[in-house]
Amino acid sequence: MLFLGLLLAALGGAVIATVLIVRGLRTMIRSSVRSSRLRAAAFLVGAVAVAMYAWGLLHLGYAVLRAEDGGTGSSPIEPCRQAGPQMASLVVGYDVSFLPLRFECRLSGGGTYVTSSVPGYVNQGTAVLGLVTATCAALATTMARRARRPVA
Repeated sequence: MLFLGLLLAALGGAVIATVLIVRGLRTMIRSSVRSSRLRAAAFLVGAVAVAMYAWGLLHLGYAVLRAEDGGTGSSPIEPCRQAGPQMASLVVGYDVSFLPLRFECRLSGGGTYVTSSVPGYVNQGTAVLGLVTATCAALATTMARRARRPVA
């Protein structure tokens, strides 16, 4: 069930990214005002941030799919085998984190360790692109307000 939720969230992210790209391109084409260009940049960079997060959700969904796969060779959990056979033999379950995206293996002794199921660039790239998006949006809003103010 978790796999289907992650898959739907990734598809939703792809739809949102597409909408943001279209809005960004329309904003860029329709106006040449500086604040509009910053607003278009916020839409476009935001689209890339959403797409990158959706890409990470797909990786996480694949790890969950492999973890939930039953049958021969399903124990220990496949994504948790990266740490080696000794560590993998102590795995009793897994957890999924959405912020930051990661797949954690729970150990019988109470600890956890993070696998490399989600590429490292996904969380860092999403955070940086999110900050750039917020900065562009804030600058565009500030510039638009200044342009609307009547000069006395």
